[in-house]
Amino acid sequence: MANGYNNVSFKKLFYKMLIRSKVIVALLWLLSAGLVYGQGGTTLAEEYYKAGEFEKAANEYAKLLKTEVSWTRLTRYITSLQKSNKTEDALKYLRKQQRSDEANRPYYELLSGQLATQQGDTTQAQTQYAAAVQSSKSSIAKLEKLATAFSEVGETRWALRALETAREVSKDPTAFSEELMTLYKATGQTEKAIDEIITTSKQSDKKETVLAALQGFINTKDEPLVEKALYTKIQVEPNELAYNELLIWYFVQKQKFSRALLQEKATDKRMKLNGSRVYDLGMLALNNKEYKAAADAFDYVTTTYPQGQLYPFARRLVINAREEQVKNTYPIDKLEIRKLIADYQRMLQEIGTNTKTLEALRSTANLYGNYLDSKDTALTVLDLAIDLGKTDKNFVDRCKLDKGDIYLLKGEPWESTLLYSQVEKSQKEELLGYEAKLKNAKLHYYKGNFTVAKDLLDVLKLATSREIANDAEQLSLLIVDNTGMDSTEAAMRWYADTELLLLQNKTDEAVDNLNRMLTKYGDHSIADEVLWLRANTYMKQGKNAEALEDLKLIVSKYPNDILGDDALYTQGKIYDERLKDKAAAMEAYQKVLTQYPGSIHGAEARKRFRALRGDTLN
Repeated sequence: MANGYNNVSFKKLFYKMLIRSKVIVALLWLLSAGLVYGQGGTTLAEEYYKAGEFEKAANEYAKLLKTEVSWTRLTRYITSLQKSNKTEDALKYLRKQQRSDEANRPYYELLSGQLATQQGDTTQAQTQYAAAVQSSKSSIAKLEKLATAFSEVGETRWALRALETAREVSKDPTAFSEELMTLYKATGQTEKAIDEIITTSKQSDKKETVLAALQGFINTKDEPLVEKALYTKIQVEPNELAYNELLIWYFVQKQKFSRALLQEKATDKRMKLNGSRVYDLGMLALNNKEYKAAADAFDYVTTTYPQGQLYPFARRLVINAREEQVKNTYPIDKLEIRKLIADYQRMLQEIGTNTKTLEALRSTANLYGNYLDSKDTALTVLDLAIDLGKTDKNFVDRCKLDKGDIYLLKGEPWESTLLYSQVEKSQKEELLGYEAKLKNAKLHYYKGNFTVAKDLLDVLKLATSREIANDAEQLSLLIVDNTGMDSTEAAMRWYADTELLLLQNKTDEAVDNLNRMLTKYGDHSIADEVLWLRANTYMKQGKNAEALEDLKLIVSKYPNDILGDDALYTQGKIYDERLKDKAAAMEAYQKVLTQYPGSIHGAEARKRFRALRGDTLN
């Protein structure tokens, strides 16, 4: 009985499930048939439209519009009627719908305006467009959709009108800023476009969008409008930090660090930011070799916030920035070097020697060793720095590299290589380790061990630091190009000896070497390198006329060699920065652009040429 009961129950359950599944299948079939039918109607209208069978398309779209009105259906229906020479029917339809379909009235008025435009009745067109905007005022969403519709039919100015009205209705002065910016730009209203971009900056999540949009105006004829608009915004809303940030960003883009600093100082005082942003700007200026602006920034931090956390760092960096300025002004003034050392010593007496001031000891040592020929004093200071900073492995290793350099200046290369090798071992696969390896490679190069040097340099070409990889590539190329021409490699050895003399600040002896090399090896492949080295040495001695002679000789005798564009660009810089000969500088920069279109100096030469010409582009 139990088994029989179970079998009967199972069968009933099975049949019920089967019946239900059939019902579901049938329902799905009916639904899919309905969907296909609906899609088929739309597809049929589209197919007729795409095939150019506009009369049939009009009939199909007329049916579809009775069930649902959409902008796409409307525009295609009206277009199909026009293409079928039934413009009057289109007009009658639009007039009728304007009266009966209030919800979509703006669309009918817009399309009526379109037809009027096509018939040459611009007055009627403007009336209809204005009516469309008026009809949409009841809803911000309607105005947005209308703006999109105006854009689609090419009426950009009316799209603007619709969005401007939407902003008025919303009572939000920042509403639709991005969209309005695009439309203002498209209609040539650049000032309004820039104003909208800047307004958008008040939205913190739009920062990247704003910067990208403003970048599009940098280095164009419209660039002055950016600065003007920013100042206007700041005057109207002085407490809006976003506008100040944009103005500072703009000045940094133009490498106008002093002007950026003025703005940053004002912002710091108003917003009570404890000098942090001024400090960051100082670091940026220092990295961009804008040493005066960097020194001014750090000086502001030290004088304004003498009790602040940034004080000890800024106190050192203000001297460091001045140091870089002195070291990059030729010929180097030894009196200024002594002033820098005195500044560092006063700072150490004031703050004390600790982790925040240890770098000042390194700087002091290097100034003694590299510029005052006080090598033993430099080594003593570095030993003190190592002892005080022994818990900081990286600092100790940097000091060891400095000591290696000083020993090289003293003519004790074995001490140097010992120190470099210690850092190599301590800093494997780290930037300092690669730097130590490069110094060892150069040491072998100075000693004339070119094969060993090249093997080390070939490894360093793959270094993660682009600067180290580039230095390795250049020195390796120099060795390859200038060895093998004679069995003794005498010219290359003489050249390497001369580079070591320059490293040891024995410039007069080095120049004498270079003069004799040119006499003996005038036809050797190394001749252009000798001229280049002598030109750079003359520049460090402040002998601009002599440097220009060598640079011009490189361009005339070796125009197609690797140093041609370097020599021409350097000529421009001498005329520009040292001799203040605007015409000669412009001529040199222009030649870089025309004679060496692929030069790495191209972008900078163009920028400098335009600045000298007085363009708004910098």
